[in-house]
Amino acid sequence: MDLLVAMRVYVRVVERGSMSAAAHDLGMGQPAVSERINRLEQYLGAPLLLRNTRKLSVTDVGAAFYERSRQVLESADDALTVANGNQSLRGTLRIAAPHGIGEVILPSILLQMRKRHPLLKIELILNDRIVDPVTEGVDISLRLGDLGEGSFIARKLGHVGRVLVASPAYLEERGTPTKLDDLAIHPFLRVSGLFNGGRLLLIGPDGQTELAAIDIVLSTSHWRPLHSLLLDGAGIGVLQAPVCAEDLASGRLVRLLPEFTVPGFDLHALYSAIRPVPPRIRAVLSLLEEQLSPASLPDS
Repeated sequence: MDLLVAMRVYVRVVERGSMSAAAHDLGMGQPAVSERINRLEQYLGAPLLLRNTRKLSVTDVGAAFYERSRQVLESADDALTVANGNQSLRGTLRIAAPHGIGEVILPSILLQMRKRHPLLKIELILNDRIVDPVTEGVDISLRLGDLGEGSFIARKLGHVGRVLVASPAYLEERGTPTKLDDLAIHPFLRVSGLFNGGRLLLIGPDGQTELAAIDIVLSTSHWRPLHSLLLDGAGIGVLQAPVCAEDLASGRLVRLLPEFTVPGFDLHALYSAIRPVPPRIRAVLSLLEEQLSPASLPDS
């Protein structure tokens, strides 16, 4: 039995949650995948998967074997990269990112990565919580703001500004705020969890901190509905600068109280502290630093 091949099949089955999906990804028939898993379990002398008619689940032994297998396969792919003179990276790179960064900024960067390294497979996982690269099986986790604690390395990539905006149509109908106290009379739209307590923190022209009262009338868990509602004139709100840069440049949105700044977030790449850093992670970090530098990221 080719143990590396069997491990690769097993890892894909676990990650996809079904043998049929793994078979499709690997270009194999489902019976062949099932046979590989059965032979692997016989070789190891322990069940890796629990099968029923509805789903697959991983045994305790299977979970531990999955983690070690993934590490072995990554090391093997890195060894091939070194042996080939680093001409093209191999293996699978898993990147976790918040929705705004992942949906607006990363696609063009990932396209460049695929062009440079066509043998590299990329999985992009989007959510707005902190993903620990050590405990959650991702290679690089992009995070905004507070990083929490973990046994990972954090590399600062840049700073993502935020902008207080409204549409020209809304401002024509309701008037343009000219001072902080004016904000309280306008309906404020937000991403859930931000600006709790009905207060918006801003930095004044002299660096002073100001708290402005706001009337929160709508909250959403995702930035896209907020963006659309602001464009349609539903009220005022704060967007990340990369999300609204084109709208500001085209006049579809207008920055409010431009003498004040809404504090943004530092953007970090989190990755495991293992040494040496695998070539595929080094390459992606280098590209991210290049593309997400202060000169490349739109600010407030």
